[in-house]
Amino acid sequence: MKAEQQLIELATSADARAIADLSRDVIEQGLGWSWTAPRVLKALRDDATNVIVARSHRLLADVAGFAIMKYGDDTAHIVLFAVDAAYRRNGIGSALILWLETTARTAGINTIALEARSRNHEARTFYKRLGFNEVGVRVSYYRGVEDAVRFEKSLIAE
Repeated sequence: MKAEQQLIELATSADARAIADLSRDVIEQGLGWSWTAPRVLKALRDDATNVIVARSHRLLADVAGFAIMKYGDDTAHIVLFAVDAAYRRNGIGSALILWLETTARTAGINTIALEARSRNHEARTFYKRLGFNEVGVRVSYYRGVEDAVRFEKSLIAE
């Protein structure tokens, strides 16, 4: 699927199960499953959180990727982000991040932060390519099992 063959939109409650399953299979492997459908539904209802999905135009019901971002006063935090392996390397991840950045700028956000598993070199390379900077390490961040690398991206025009 090419980047131009996708639709990015706000998730609905009907997407909660697909988001939870993708989180379990892609993000939470080896950690235990905490982003269950009820937790995703809670995020969908939170006024300070955006939950978005990327859909394939071929299968509009298919969630190819998603992102959950929580907004603070000046900083937004990408809490959860994944693209299904079958849809990777086609611009979906970049398009999701661009959507989040555009929305954050509109909301007056100065910085977007996120964490990635320290051993996930593919994710770390992806975030760096999109202008995120590694700003620290959170020891045992992932349920005491693995460290996280903290990333930030300034949205303030230089």
